[in-house]
Amino acid sequence: MSKILVMSDITKKFPGVTALDNVSFEAYTGEILALCGENGAGKSTLMKILSGSYPHATYTGDIHINGQKRVFNNTAQSESAGIAMIYQEISMHLDASVAENMFMGRWLKKGGFIDYSLMNRNAEKYLKMVKLDVSPSERLRSLSTSQQQLISIARALSKEPQILVLDEPTSPLTVMECENLFSILHQLKEQSICIILISHKLDEVFSNADRITVLRDGKCISSNKTADVDRFRVVSDMVGREITSFYPKEKVVIGDIALEVRNLSVPHPYTARKLIVENVSFSVRKGEILGIAGLVGAGRSETVNAVFGKARKVTGEIFIGGRRVNIKKPFDAISNGLALLTEDRKIDGTIGVLSIKENSTLASLKRFSRAGMLRGRQERIRTMEYFDKVSIKAPSINTKVQLLSGGNQQKVVLAKWLMREPGILILDEPTRGIDVGAKYEIYRIMTELVRNGAAIIMISSELPELLSMSDRIIVLAGGGISGEMPASDCTQEIIMQYATNSQ
Repeated sequence: MSKILVMSDITKKFPGVTALDNVSFEAYTGEILALCGENGAGKSTLMKILSGSYPHATYTGDIHINGQKRVFNNTAQSESAGIAMIYQEISMHLDASVAENMFMGRWLKKGGFIDYSLMNRNAEKYLKMVKLDVSPSERLRSLSTSQQQLISIARALSKEPQILVLDEPTSPLTVMECENLFSILHQLKEQSICIILISHKLDEVFSNADRITVLRDGKCISSNKTADVDRFRVVSDMVGREITSFYPKEKVVIGDIALEVRNLSVPHPYTARKLIVENVSFSVRKGEILGIAGLVGAGRSETVNAVFGKARKVTGEIFIGGRRVNIKKPFDAISNGLALLTEDRKIDGTIGVLSIKENSTLASLKRFSRAGMLRGRQERIRTMEYFDKVSIKAPSINTKVQLLSGGNQQKVVLAKWLMREPGILILDEPTRGIDVGAKYEIYRIMTELVRNGAAIIMISSELPELLSMSDRIIVLAGGGISGEMPASDCTQEIIMQYATNSQ
């Protein structure tokens, strides 16, 4: 392998924050290099410099590609140097076709006009590379999030890069789609392409990466061959302290039923006379963590959204503390002691342009108001309490949420609901796209809540997390419950059998 990339003494500052502090980084042809670190460590910032998203004048340091010094003032210059970037947040045009998205800004033309036939044929080539069976003329809006992610990968491959950077590429993918993706990455590696993988999932890092480089607080802490380190060493480098357990689960006394759902059915949002959830019944007790597993499209999020009053025309019965309640909208759920941390924090979890303080108190404004006026001092005191409780890393409670890392945004959403002191907390993919340290903090808070008698429902696609943190697990498949068992009697294989209805 030859050295293809050298980034030397990179320093990048934002107002009040040094995102990268004299970082040096290198990568080789034909390798998968994992770039690890907590949210806010500087991983994405370093790669945005490489991709030209942050122009040369905004940072100090040098970039060399194949021994040649390069200066990137925009993404087009980076792409022309053979670098393709796939971001964690999918950014494509939903009302354009698959082929149009793949060749946006690089139209294939004939006689001065866009040649859609040629573009569709070329798109098929790259769709086959990612093993995605969709039509190039399909509108992106009609496809699932995981399919859109695979299309963004196909778009990157269509640029025939020398260096492919993937920022949390598996976050929206199913287990089988993840396996497919890494199969593709290993094929590209055999073609001498350098792959830089940003990931918080240490299982996939240790299974696929040749080397692991760790950033912490904007500095390069370590760079080792994967075979020379274990995950405890990597996590220790990431968080700056020794970690002896990834899952701080404790045995607590399980109490009475806190929430019971009977015969819940949810209509499909786009297809008439079709149910996306059908006759689902389950319960969760005080002090219990109930895990919900299932593949994408199984109805997991739709089930908890319906319980929280986010779905329309829902049928079924909901009981809280043995009392039947009528939940038609989220306000009804909140009033009955429910809280829901949603799957996508940016869509319906936070308001990016507002501060940490304003986001944290959104669900509790009545508690900080008198005669229609906010009591600012009490709002600040309460926000600071939860700012410290969930360990949010930010300059102050007045920092805008959109300036925070993904993990810290997730902590703000959690703080918002904890401030309500809910009896029943629903967590939909609570650790998706966040680092090991932030995950540990969320697990610690979950453990503290159930110790104090709260009931938790957790949806997670990360099966080790689900198995380690749950007391009991139900599995959804095709909109119904296909299995239920104590977590202690369960394995990943059993969950997948129920999830695919192959038990």
